[in-house]
Amino acid sequence: MKKTNLSDYDPQAVPDGNGYKIGVLAAEWNPEVTDALMKGAVDTLREHGVKPEDIVVRRVPGTFELSSAADMMLAFGGVDAVICIGCVIQGETRHFEFICQAVSQGITNVALKHGRPVIFSVLTTNDMQQALDRAGGKHGNKGVEGAVTALKMLAYRNSL
Repeated sequence: MKKTNLSDYDPQAVPDGNGYKIGVLAAEWNPEVTDALMKGAVDTLREHGVKPEDIVVRRVPGTFELSSAADMMLAFGGVDAVICIGCVIQGETRHFEFICQAVSQGITNVALKHGRPVIFSVLTTNDMQQALDRAGGKHGNKGVEGAVTALKMLAYRNSL
């Protein structure tokens, strides 16, 4: 049977977030999607012990800007990890491909540069319905997944 809610996870397997300061960056573009993803991430961080004052939420104009904003947040914001939230929906031109490639590579580069978790919670979908399905709809919430991943990666980093 195919799994419907892709965001299901075992709460017992998520490390405690107390003491971590985590950035959540969300693109302004497609706000009906990015707002839901951001809420999922923030709520999940709080559920796992991250204090509200240790969650730094910022908006950036679009998904393309997530990489540079994450770099700045890690360099100047005093955060331990950054969750990057965006939504790119396929259109009629190749713009989708360029943005998706640049953002995925950019986020990877920022994580490697700083040696801290930078989480890819960017939806890259064929249409708006697919995005909504992954932003609190029938397939879960990728913001929730981003928060869980950030906490697990912080615990991994601290175990080294």
